[in-house]
Amino acid sequence: QVQLVESGGGSVQPGGSLRLSCVYSGPIATTDCMAWFRQVSGKELEGVASTGGDGITNYADSFKGRFTISKDNAKKTLYLQMNNLKSEDTAMYYCAASQDSGSWCYMSNWVGTYMQNQFDYWGQGILVNVSS
Repeated sequence: QVQLVESGGGSVQPGGSLRLSCVYSGPIATTDCMAWFRQVSGKELEGVASTGGDGITNYADSFKGRFTISKDNAKKTLYLQMNNLKSEDTAMYYCAASQDSGSWCYMSNWVGTYMQNQFDYWGQGILVNVSS
C-alpha cells in the first residue's frame, strides 16, 4: 500500500522560503512519476511540478524559477523548495504519486485536469501560509 506523508509547511513572511518534504512508502519505483499540486482556498486544484527518477522535471508555467522539485530515491522523499514566497502562494500543498513512468510526466502541460488524473496516490496535504 502506497503512503505519502508531507511535512515542512507552516507560516512564512513574504519573500521567505520553505521546503516541503513528502516521504513515500510502498510500491513506488524509483522511476515512477511524482508531483506536487496545490489548492488555494476556494479554487481548483493546481499542478505545480512533476519529476521521475532521472532528475528530469516539468513545471507549470506559474512556478518556473521560484519553485524546485527534487527526489531522493535513497531516502524515498520528494521535495519542493519554494523561494521568494508570495501571499498568493498560501494554499494546501499535496504530494502525489503514480505507478507509471511515461513521458507524460515530463512532457505534459498542466492545463485542465489531465495531469492530476494520472496520479493514483495522494498525501493528506500540508498548509503553507504566507503572510506578514
